[in-house]
Amino acid sequence: MAKQHTFHIPVMGLGFTMETPIKVARYGISSVISIIEDELMERLRELYSPWVNDSFAPIAPHEEDYRARRIASYLNLVNRIVKQQIETLRNLPFSLGNDLVKYFELLPDDSPVKFIYQKMTTLEDGPAKVELQEQLRSEVRVGAIDVNIMSKVDRNTYTKDGEMLPKEFSDALSSLRGFATSELESSVVFSAGYNPRLYAYIDTFPDFLPDETGRLKKKIILKVSDYRSALTQGKILAKKGLWVSEFRIESGLNCGGHAFATDGLLLGPIMEEFKNNREALATELWTLCNQALLAKGVPTFATVPHLRITVQGGIGTANENQFLLDYYQADATGWGSPFLLVPEATSVDEVTLHQLATAKPDDYYLSHASPLGIPFNNFRKSSAHLQIEKRIAKNRPGSPCYKKFLVSNTEFTEIPICAASRQYQHLKIKQLQEQGLPTTDYETQLATVVEKDCLCEGLGASALLKDGLAPAHNLKAVSVCPGPNLAYFSGIFSFKQMVDHIYGRTNLLNSVKRSNLFVNELRMYIDYFEKDLKKNTEQLTAKKLRSLQLFKANLLEGISYYQRLIPHLKNEAESYLNEMRAELAQFEEAVQQIVLPV
Repeated sequence: MAKQHTFHIPVMGLGFTMETPIKVARYGISSVISIIEDELMERLRELYSPWVNDSFAPIAPHEEDYRARRIASYLNLVNRIVKQQIETLRNLPFSLGNDLVKYFELLPDDSPVKFIYQKMTTLEDGPAKVELQEQLRSEVRVGAIDVNIMSKVDRNTYTKDGEMLPKEFSDALSSLRGFATSELESSVVFSAGYNPRLYAYIDTFPDFLPDETGRLKKKIILKVSDYRSALTQGKILAKKGLWVSEFRIESGLNCGGHAFATDGLLLGPIMEEFKNNREALATELWTLCNQALLAKGVPTFATVPHLRITVQGGIGTANENQFLLDYYQADATGWGSPFLLVPEATSVDEVTLHQLATAKPDDYYLSHASPLGIPFNNFRKSSAHLQIEKRIAKNRPGSPCYKKFLVSNTEFTEIPICAASRQYQHLKIKQLQEQGLPTTDYETQLATVVEKDCLCEGLGASALLKDGLAPAHNLKAVSVCPGPNLAYFSGIFSFKQMVDHIYGRTNLLNSVKRSNLFVNELRMYIDYFEKDLKKNTEQLTAKKLRSLQLFKANLLEGISYYQRLIPHLKNEAESYLNEMRAELAQFEEAVQQIVLPV
């Protein structure tokens, strides 16, 4: 069904958006659930089952295929709740303040459906008004209940005797199976790059292949950071007969959660490449896809299906939002971190909510807290951050490891363990102590070991605490991973306030000086580049030098692109554009002065 809103709420952490469809889908807003944390889903399924008079039958870990069944069961429950909500909403009278009226008031002001709604409100009671009201009820659209699988989180699972189970029972594949066997008609978002065995598994589920009319019951969205990645992954899937319905472009650094930095490629030039090659990309993927479908004996696509291009990461104003939609012809934008300040949309416990609402810009930082070894956007005031400091002070660094989703290190053990675990950190610290390192080197390496955070527990705890549920093993510390853009929002907001901000009907930005979206990202990339250069100067390889040279060239090319783009920012004041010109000139000089070693 056609979408009436031009933004979606991306996945955030493990639990922050796990209930979001129940909160916002009835208003036509699409959102994304993380489906890695089956234990959290099971707890929430127990909580929400009474909403649809459903008796809760737990699915125990010893049962066959329990992860996929837990995931499918929770998704089915959310789907039933939302269907019930939308049916109730459609049957409401047009009374001020109820959900039906709220649905239409939230729509963007240029929406054709909103024009009909506004016309209806001007009519006197009578047949004409009733006719328009019935037409409006038929226009109500439910927001998509999409799901996210982080491809890199794909732990193999073992029996109690230590025997590895078949690959189909790995975390990513069982998560996919849970979605594929659910009643949802929505999309799975694959993030964090290419996973060969996951991609090879998708076409075993008929719902991802077209029916006789070319319709897909379940769709694929790829979250990518540049055009090359989109083309490469899109072709891999197309050769299996799998159509990518959307490429979701996310800023490499100006985003929440894990940060997958590009080689200095900036968001503006990346969007330009998608804009210029969109038609050719769709045609190439369509051709490859149909060839594969023909070979499988499956119905092909008669025409090129619509290829959605969306963008997210660091968007802060209505003007920026509209520019991305208009200039780059994006189908939609993603607004994530600001919704952490909206209790009506996300699941944030009261303590964390007030910490975020009163945070300062320096409270947000790019850390090395992720056990995956990928830079991770972090929040200094979080209870998880404080817990790490307390454990270090007690000489007990590391976390107990119960859920094991991020186990990947085999430095000391045959079966992978987690770099945030107490087991790993004890072994690693002992190794460092035995190496007789100079004090400075030892302390530097020690800091990188003990900084690792237990994200399996921390990124899901908030949802439990918000709903009054006790986290297992009393692990109440909350990890939260907002993007740096949240520094420009302070306070706790209603859902309507945030939607109105996105559509330019109000302004929620605080008084912290904020540069343009593109300039903010550029600043982050320069800082990232300088730190990377410093880290590698002493042991610089030829390969790394080529990488740094490419990074610098891409930064300078990106700055030049933005300087040419400024005249197209027609909705911004001249003073705003002059300041952007000055900032770009300053950054251009700074990058040019960075000397790379020979």
